[in-house]
Amino acid sequence: MNHELLKSIIYDQHEVIKDKVIVQREVKLDSAGNYIIVGMRRAGKSTLLYDRVKKLVSEGIDWNQIIYINFEDERLADFTADDFNDILVVQGEMSKDKGYYFFDEIQNIEGWEKFARRMADSDKQVYITGSNAKMLSRDMEKTLGGRYISKLLYPYNFREFLLAEDVSYDEKSMLTSNKLGMIQAGSREYLRHGGLPESLRYRDKREYISSVYNKILLGDIIVRNNIRNENVIKVLIKKIAETITDEISYSKLHGIMKAVGFSVSKDTIIDYIGYVKDSYLLFDTHNFYLRFADRESNPRYYFVDNGILSLFIRDRDSSLLENAIAGYLYNNYGDEVYYLKDTKRGIDVDFYVPDSDMLIQAAYEINEVDRKREVASLVKASKSIKNVKRYIIVTMEQEFSINEGNISIEVIPLYKFLIN
Repeated sequence: MNHELLKSIIYDQHEVIKDKVIVQREVKLDSAGNYIIVGMRRAGKSTLLYDRVKKLVSEGIDWNQIIYINFEDERLADFTADDFNDILVVQGEMSKDKGYYFFDEIQNIEGWEKFARRMADSDKQVYITGSNAKMLSRDMEKTLGGRYISKLLYPYNFREFLLAEDVSYDEKSMLTSNKLGMIQAGSREYLRHGGLPESLRYRDKREYISSVYNKILLGDIIVRNNIRNENVIKVLIKKIAETITDEISYSKLHGIMKAVGFSVSKDTIIDYIGYVKDSYLLFDTHNFYLRFADRESNPRYYFVDNGILSLFIRDRDSSLLENAIAGYLYNNYGDEVYYLKDTKRGIDVDFYVPDSDMLIQAAYEINEVDRKREVASLVKASKSIKNVKRYIIVTMEQEFSINEGNISIEVIPLYKFLIN
């Protein structure tokens, strides 16, 4: 690899980092660790590394010690695993002091994991980002041998969103009418457009979010997995978006696709959903009442970001509300988020979080009919799920309490739930 070209790429990246305005994220990086940071494209992984670079420079590290390479730079189109060693040589040419290495979207280079392991074995300080879940697979962890700390980064949570919008959300602010109004307006914006960091800069947020989705669809799903019929995966994602809030089996999706004219096998649907999940576009929850094998076959799918989901559904704020709650819970509890569904006992609860002993319903607005239905499910579920400490119904704006059947139910607005 041409060393002068590598240096030019590194120096250009330095200028990008210097000019970047950083919004602090709630993800913390230990200064002694090597990291692999993964997540959906445009979720802010690079900016997290920029923040780490700026902190190193503020602590006295010289810019020439910072080796930051974005492997999506078109000047690296011919880069292969054989060229990795040139990066180490270039670092030695740039500075006689210790180098700090930052590699963006390194999964674009086949064989990167062996280089990453060698770097860690040589006691180098390394930060890596990627946008594919296979970077956290068991095979990859085995190859890397526990030498890296894995971090999954999501788009802005609501607190980060408010911080980026310069809206304070402390207790005093929530008791001040004007500031509370700004927080509530922020929750409506967050509900419809999500938390992709760069989207906040755009007037036409939908256009920007659509461009991100198309990049994920084409680059991270279709091209990466050699999908020949693009229309199948496009329609499949759209149909999943339309089923938000409902459990849906592979067989049912197979039937839906067949009904709209796509003759595709159930195995292909399973593979395609795996690809979409690997790109961090989707995640799922499962019915806690079912045995493990049955849980896996009847998931409820949600989108990692509300802005992406809103591309597919309009005038369905109730679905966006549930998706926002699901994203918040998944961000905090990962796969330990379930739903409860038992038709015989009349139980249908949107979320159960065993780690926090919470049962949660999503209801955009509580009217008399909704109140009876949501409360009845929580009361019935309380008899089968023991040690529940909090029963919650999250609404868009309503707030009050309900005492029914020996349980106390908190009805709280979305903004309070997402902040607290």
